[in-house]
Amino acid sequence: MLETVSGGSSGSVSGTRGQREPKYWALKQHLLDLLEALPAGSPIPTERALAGDFSVSRTTVRQALADLTAEGRLHRVQGKGTFAAEPKVAQRLQLSSYTEDMRAQGREPSSKLLEIDEIVAEGELPKLLGIRTGAKVLKLKRLRLADGEPMALETTHLPLARFRGLRKQITEGGSLYAALRERYGVVLDRAEETIETSLAGPQEAELLGADVGMPVLLLSRHSFAGDKPVEFVRSIYRGDRYKFVTTLSRP
Repeated sequence: MLETVSGGSSGSVSGTRGQREPKYWALKQHLLDLLEALPAGSPIPTERALAGDFSVSRTTVRQALADLTAEGRLHRVQGKGTFAAEPKVAQRLQLSSYTEDMRAQGREPSSKLLEIDEIVAEGELPKLLGIRTGAKVLKLKRLRLADGEPMALETTHLPLARFRGLRKQITEGGSLYAALRERYGVVLDRAEETIETSLAGPQEAELLGADVGMPVLLLSRHSFAGDKPVEFVRSIYRGDRYKFVTTLSRP
């Protein structure tokens, strides 16, 4: 059962007037105020100290810390403590490569090729890639990093018949978008992208260096060159390290 505090009670952690709110929530708001004044990497008080200062249980403290860690405001190191996290990477929603996005942020991008395979087009892939059911598709799965830190898992699908020889170039470490442009004369000029929220499963969590159940951002991008579909990409971004920014205008 969650500890609650009424609006009329006294104490260091207080609730909204006239309402009862969980004590962990009030403690979380206090910690958010504290984090505004702390540089990244600064330690915060221990669970024991926070429990004593605000007259709450260690369970209540852990819940507040877990929320802030999942939101990317805190970074917990086993055996060392809890620290103010680095600011999230703020990526603009635009049709650009991961490499371009990270370099624009002043960070060093890198990728680890986890899987490259030829699969049969079925389900939604034939329509998305403009090919017949049963045609071959090149599937790439990559771990994306920034300054050596895992950021995203990216799975890309391309029509194999259109891009013969691409597998060899990717295996040798070449840039996908550079290969499309320089070898095949394909330049992406538009894409449809959707963003959803999800939770990291065991495999995703292990690869991303995160906890199982951590909030993640699930992006699906369908890219075109002219009227022809070129790729379909599904990416899983760490919700504690990433946020997306866009400019809105009236239609």
